[in-house]
Amino acid sequence: MKAVILVAGKSTRTHPLTLSKPKPLLKIANTTLLEYNLNQLVGLVEEVILVVGYKKEMIKDMFGDSFKKVKITYVEQIEQNGTGGALLSVKNHLKGKFLVMNGDDLFSKKDIKRCLKHNFCILGKEVADLYRFGEVVANDDVVQKIIEKPNKDLGVANTGIYVFDERIFEHELKISVRGELEIIDYVNYLIENYKVNLETVEDYWLPITYLWNLLDANTFMLNKLKLNNEGIIEKGATLKGAISIGQGTLIKSGAYIEGPVLIGKNCIIGPNCYIRSGTTIGNNSKIGNAVEVKNCIIGDNTSIGHLSYAGDSVIGNNVNFGAGSIIANLRHDNTNVKSPVKDELIDSGRRKLGAIISDGVKLGIKTTIYPGRKIWPGITTLPSQIVEKDLK
Repeated sequence: MKAVILVAGKSTRTHPLTLSKPKPLLKIANTTLLEYNLNQLVGLVEEVILVVGYKKEMIKDMFGDSFKKVKITYVEQIEQNGTGGALLSVKNHLKGKFLVMNGDDLFSKKDIKRCLKHNFCILGKEVADLYRFGEVVANDDVVQKIIEKPNKDLGVANTGIYVFDERIFEHELKISVRGELEIIDYVNYLIENYKVNLETVEDYWLPITYLWNLLDANTFMLNKLKLNNEGIIEKGATLKGAISIGQGTLIKSGAYIEGPVLIGKNCIIGPNCYIRSGTTIGNNSKIGNAVEVKNCIIGDNTSIGHLSYAGDSVIGNNVNFGAGSIIANLRHDNTNVKSPVKDELIDSGRRKLGAIISDGVKLGIKTTIYPGRKIWPGITTLPSQIVEKDLK
């Protein structure tokens, strides 16, 4: 059996991090989103077809032609004309039943397995923010219709997992009101002509719509952390809770770490720093003296210099914090932090949200960053600069 994973899009809603890499290569708990999903498919399918487009070479270079004995085939979606167009581009590679899944949300093998029992199936989940998704309307677990972006809070969301077979290609896709060829057009055809089952999430589905969703997914995965402490821990360091430390990492005296925390390989942590729960640190990174880090995703080759603070933030690769840099993560009025996305101010739903800092950013000493601000790749701030709006 084959699976199709859609990884071609540019994902402008996750700018600025996806200016330098495709969204499926964003990381949580030091693992890319795409690798998480490929792991779920091991033992369920023999081949995965990756529909690539934006920065396709980065994906090919990372995964090659196989993943844990699962063959990988790459098909380029030449025209970015929607999810239906992406599926149509792999028509000649498919025969019989196959699985289709979004490449930038996280799914569970248990839920995928239950879907594969059916000839045609959609995976849904009861949510309280249905307006963000498509609604799956079903009767006795048989899908009746899909409503795109309904104006209500409660209902069953379409998660983006489908079980199809080659009969979908009997239908000729039509351009949607959004000017795209959409996979929902195939679903509606199946609803009219066949039985489409609904399975609902029993394990987990972690949608990564906005960059702050990475923090939620990171916390979720850290709570499933398997301990693997291979580093060097000096006398005087304190470690509490579930903490995993990579080979070659040095935890210096005075470091205080509260799990769950994941630290990569060849890092230097401390001395005298405080790493709080929910934090992931990549490989070859440094947390300096008198630094506090809380609930952050920190990339590879990144240095957070002495006397700095970062909370509830996503920090890319090759970032350098000048001494005394501070990321504010809480508004004075204690309301949810809002952040601009595609010229629209979006409520993050989070009372605490720090900064999104892209690859290659250099912060001058004593840089101060307001909550919810984003810094584009390669930007350098001046000493004592206050970042009140996104830096592009």
